[in-house]
Amino acid sequence: MVAYNAMVAEALTRVREIQPWDLRARLATGVPLILLDVREPAEFAALRIPGSINVPRGVLEQSCEWDYDETVPELAGGQEAEIVVICRSGKRSVLAADVMLRMGFRNVVSLRTGVRGWNDYDQPLLDAAGNTVDGDEADVMLTARVRPDQRKP
Repeated sequence: MVAYNAMVAEALTRVREIQPWDLRARLATGVPLILLDVREPAEFAALRIPGSINVPRGVLEQSCEWDYDETVPELAGGQEAEIVVICRSGKRSVLAADVMLRMGFRNVVSLRTGVRGWNDYDQPLLDAAGNTVDGDEADVMLTARVRPDQRKP
């Protein structure tokens, strides 16, 4: 059995990461960029980076190809597009970026530290209504909530 963190570490041998300040600088240039958030819909609705789109990891492969109910045209036709993959902490995004590279996408990177790092860098996050969420409130929302029964015995 391969552990989750080992899978992420292995994927990092192929996936390039950028820091939140790199993303901020890239966005400031105005050059088109796809911000792909691979968290679950409820996570995305609660907090998201402005301008990002939501494609959960569970449907990522189908979203990247034509002729599926889950097809996202920007992705299916965007193998040359610059894409930054985002999740809460930067692990799911590494795995998703790795899959996209295997599917032929050429300009895919993962946002190291994810939405949590974006918030720590004091960058704006929006809620489902498009309102800016206070950074301290976002910090609470982004804190992991591992239950006792989910901890290793």
